[in-house]
Amino acid sequence: MSAQPSAATRAAAYDVVVVGAGFAGMYMLHRLRGLGMTARVYEQGSGVGGTWYWNRYPGARCDVESMQYSYSFSEELQQEWDWSERYAPQPEILAYANHVADRFDLRPDIQIDTRVERAVFDERANIWSVTTSDGKTVTAKFVVLATGCLSNARVPDIRGLDRFKGKVYHTGHWPHEAVDFTGQRVAVIGTGSSSIQAVPVIAEQARHLTVFQRTANFSIPAHNGPLSSQQREWFRKNYPEIRRFEREVARNGIYTQQPDRGALDDSDNERRARYEAGWQHGGTVFMSVYNNVLLDKAANDTAADFVRGKIAEIVRDPVTAKLLQPDNHPIGSKRICVDTDYFATFNRPNVELVDVRTDPIEEITENAVRVAGKDYEADALVLATGFDAMTGSVAKIEIVGRYGQTLNQKWAEGPRTYLGLMSAGFPNLFIITGPGSPSVLSNMIVSIEQHVDWIADCFAWMRSKGLAAMEATKPAEDKWVEHVNEVAHTTLYPQANSWYMGANIPGKPRIFMPYIGGVPVYRQKCDEVAAKGYEGFAMTAAEQRQAAAS
Repeated sequence: MSAQPSAATRAAAYDVVVVGAGFAGMYMLHRLRGLGMTARVYEQGSGVGGTWYWNRYPGARCDVESMQYSYSFSEELQQEWDWSERYAPQPEILAYANHVADRFDLRPDIQIDTRVERAVFDERANIWSVTTSDGKTVTAKFVVLATGCLSNARVPDIRGLDRFKGKVYHTGHWPHEAVDFTGQRVAVIGTGSSSIQAVPVIAEQARHLTVFQRTANFSIPAHNGPLSSQQREWFRKNYPEIRRFEREVARNGIYTQQPDRGALDDSDNERRARYEAGWQHGGTVFMSVYNNVLLDKAANDTAADFVRGKIAEIVRDPVTAKLLQPDNHPIGSKRICVDTDYFATFNRPNVELVDVRTDPIEEITENAVRVAGKDYEADALVLATGFDAMTGSVAKIEIVGRYGQTLNQKWAEGPRTYLGLMSAGFPNLFIITGPGSPSVLSNMIVSIEQHVDWIADCFAWMRSKGLAAMEATKPAEDKWVEHVNEVAHTTLYPQANSWYMGANIPGKPRIFMPYIGGVPVYRQKCDEVAAKGYEGFAMTAAEQRQAAAS
């Protein structure tokens, strides 16, 4: 008789390893528990919440209204949680994530302060070996990547950054204690979404604020404010219809009025009135005033010109106003920003805008940012330089699939998936809101719940059929990638050098990563695939596994 390995040497075995304890990882764990499956969630942060754990910069808040940026899987949860504002601030979203972790008793199966460093698929046994940063290895039948789309902060490669003597902050890795800029000269590099939220708040504290802008961004006022109990009650009463609408009607998974005409169907005065109403309503809804703004350049120009006109009205200095008016991409082809007094902030006497499109930052000295030979002195530096989006966090893990191929090798020319859920050659490896799915073009929680439910249903189906492994076939993947690109190129999105295209990361292949066909169309495609016995996926029966292992 061969000696059995001791408990100390035997790797812990789970049905599923989940990577990440943000909104996707937590709901995945909840569904797995319901299926009676054993699971371990590994989270590199010191707490749950994902994006909302890391992004604690001043002014951080969601650009989807709080009553919609919330879970729908539990009616009790929907009815009991009180959102305080129309657009929830980061601390409140993080408090909500912690409430969910406690309410559904998720913490016992979540291991914090632990990175997944390596995952290797054993083709004979159809098992994943997962190695974590604490040096341990566990095994799992399935691995689910709930790593998030905006969780891998990008530090720019600027000469002299390491020489800077003051404090350096990144919006995506903000300290957990309060940062006070009172009396300081602050330099903010970048003018994307996080900068647009942070700049007005920092400007109120700082003695002087210098904002370094390479690309001007379109931004719509949030018109944020407290939610009344009547507003909350209206949502709660109407949640069944709101959630149905988010899933089945709204392209972006957001409950709002759907446009019934194109921008050029109205007269100039009618169109201006509609845009004005959208501007006054606030938020990303502005992009839903007309149905062809992201399809037709002439239509897009009408929306872009309206917003540029608003910037010119708000910003008093005409030179600064001109610099703040985007002129190199269609409006909406980069994620539309939502702000509170961003453009008005440049009217403050202590705020200065420096254009680095024509004259890039030369270097950072011990106490200044140097542009075109001029030093802009700073006591603190804020890097609002974004993320290696959608694939960056996955790329940090060495994932080894069939024939020893790593996922990074396979994705070297750009990510390839089938439905954004799986990648050929990597059996039993699932991705939540991955490239090739609506993901960042949608209300993320709507897309997260749809993916988690699809994966959970798939696990139940595999179990009922006695299946050991499942993977995307190459033909299905090729066809899907082609479809994703084809749909993208019917729109204006690829005209922008955006992080949707990976354009903010030097050397990253330019491929449009999210699926633009909309939440309802995508959901229908996923449901049809499942209804046809998971068409486009290859299955391995448990008997085949035993035969291969013997």
